Amino acid sequence: MRVGDTIADEHAWVADALAAPVERARWRVWRYREAEIVLGCSQRGLLEQVAQRVAPGVGVSVRPSGGGAVLAGPWMVGVSVVLAPAHPLLGAGLVASYRWLGELHVQSMGAAGIEARAVEPQAAREAAGAAGATSLRWACFGSLSPWEVVDASGRKLTGLAQQRRRTGVAFSAGTLVSRPDWRILCEALGAPGDTGRLERVTAACNEASGAARIEADEWARSIDAALRRVLG
Repeated sequence: MRVGDTIADEHAWVADALAAPVERARWRVWRYREAEIVLGCSQRGLLEQVAQRVAPGVGVSVRPSGGGAVLAGPWMVGVSVVLAPAHPLLGAGLVASYRWLGELHVQSMGAAGIEARAVEPQAAREAAGAAGATSLRWACFGSLSPWEVVDASGRKLTGLAQQRRRTGVAFSAGTLVSRPDWRILCEALGAPGDTGRLERVTAACNEASGAARIEADEWARSIDAALRRVLG
């Protein structure tokens, strides 16, 4: 586990891990010391606008993977996993490849007394259809993709993404251990009116019903141990 990391540290670690053919599974758990906004690769064109609107002291960057904008910071624990292209955990196809990682997070949350589930593909499609024109897909935590993790009420706890290269596959996961100030993200993306909606569709591990209050360091150690059992 690394404490006091930045998004740049994470991206550099993944790029280095994928620079040559991956021969064994590798992973890293991240603790971010400061608030940072991370845009998906398809949002690169928004970078200049977001940088102009963002609150002072909040960094802005673009990640190599897709999806919506993420507000990283001390409230989030990140995970990076790099696997060989033919690793058995990848399953059959892009969607199926996320399953093991989503379910690993669910199992670890269950051990901490947090009731959670991984969203199956059909449920993710239904959620997207129900959202329709009111979708918050511009924000990673504003929508659901297959095998991402939600609490008992269907509010998002963990977002997933991946990069595929000829040399290997890199997964990223971000879990909300405590609740962030979504206003920072919404105002920077020019959508201040979405703050309340983003609050309603997200949750945090330390506010889950029936769970002992879990802190970020505790969750980081837990998910690191779970990854070690599966990959080590």
